[in-house]
Amino acid sequence: MVDVINTTGKRKSAVARAVIRKGDGKVRINSVPIDIYTPELARAKIMEPLGLAPEKASGVNIDVNVQGGGVMGQAEASRTAIAKALVQFYKDEDLARMFKQYDRSLLISDPRRKLPKKPLGRGARKKRQKSYR
Repeated sequence: MVDVINTTGKRKSAVARAVIRKGDGKVRINSVPIDIYTPELARAKIMEPLGLAPEKASGVNIDVNVQGGGVMGQAEASRTAIAKALVQFYKDEDLARMFKQYDRSLLISDPRRKLPKKPLGRGARKKRQKSYR
């Protein structure tokens, strides 16, 4: 095992950077302990990789720094970064296989992005209406 591992996770425009090291199971998101992180739905999303491998998560401290995007985008980016960090820290192929089987986005960042705006419309797809009167 290595002393410190750095990983990243992305979702929409949110980018999470996780630092994992030996410890006693503390997880912090932007310096806020996971136990008091709000909203609760985002906390549940972030805790998924920790709940799937509780014996592995209890032996490490994880600090996540996440920026950009909205609350749920940040939560998804954080969970990806945490899952990648656990797999790299323990170098465990079975753990990686279990995470992929549970949900592929635990280990693979979501590549989808917003389409660019086009002319003659307010967004990527919407066009100005025509009236033939």
